Amino acid sequence: MVYNVKSKEHIFEGKKFFPQCHASTLVALDNGDILSAWFAGSYEGHSDVAIWLSKRGQRGWSDPIKVADVEEMPCWNPVLFNDNKGTIFLFYKVGKTIPSWFTMFKTSTDDGDTWSEPKELIKGDTGGRGPVRNKPIILSDNTFLAPASTETETDWDAFVDISKDGGKTWTKSGMVPRDADQFEGKGLIQPTLWESKPGMVHMLIRSTEGFIYRSDSEDNGLSWSKAYPTDLPNNNSGIDLIKLENGALVLVYNPIKGNWAARTPIVCSISYDNGNSWEDELVLEHNEKPKDKTDGEFSYPAIVSRGNMVYITYTWKRRSVIFYEIEITIN
Repeated sequence: MVYNVKSKEHIFEGKKFFPQCHASTLVALDNGDILSAWFAGSYEGHSDVAIWLSKRGQRGWSDPIKVADVEEMPCWNPVLFNDNKGTIFLFYKVGKTIPSWFTMFKTSTDDGDTWSEPKELIKGDTGGRGPVRNKPIILSDNTFLAPASTETETDWDAFVDISKDGGKTWTKSGMVPRDADQFEGKGLIQPTLWESKPGMVHMLIRSTEGFIYRSDSEDNGLSWSKAYPTDLPNNNSGIDLIKLENGALVLVYNPIKGNWAARTPIVCSISYDNGNSWEDELVLEHNEKPKDKTDGEFSYPAIVSRGNMVYITYTWKRRSVIFYEIEITIN
């Protein structure tokens, strides 16, 4: 296996447009362009935090524009999603606190140049339906699965939201079972999904327990096995993966064990056996001697692919977003 890094770029100059940014997302457009979005403002959770967007074309990245904002309410965790039928979805959370946030969405049919008016994904919902941080996937039967989770003061739990009508309506799956009394921390959030064969769906999940957890479904995501730990370390920070056309999985994460541990380095690894083992690690960024917590933060990755090309974004010191373009050749 060979990684061929085609480019590594800052999407925008740090602190030029806003003091802080976090939680990027991206999609690859049919014409070869890339869209990326993130939340930004004074600091995470401040009432001025909005969703910002940039497009990468032949001339590079456009200046960021504010694409979603709610007066006196912070926005969180944008998720871009291409339905492969000409529509780009932008999901995002709104709320003063995470337990009380709700999900809004917009759509674009012109590659992100213009957007529809915002709508609630699930009317009256609080707690966060739809994708919580990572992109939905499209199953072999064209069902949309959105990786979701809830966060209360005492418990974190994962599930998926299911749409069989192209994103018009959504049905909540069963919660991922877990033995809460065996968890030292709050639990599991922010899953990332893949389908191994028709009907068989899997998730890797961020946890408070020092390791990435996993759950499996044999019924297109309606129900899930009891969550179980993998050998992959997890620092209670975001993860994301993509399944390539050849079946290999590419995971981006911080390989650090410990609840709220350091968010450096950030790496990608490959699995050739449906996520049972991981190898061929590529270090994307590492600060061995950060001056403070922010100086060593490379976190919340997002990954998409086109053919054997993968595209990755992640938070860079809360000041900017890094974009990677990598060609992956598997011998």
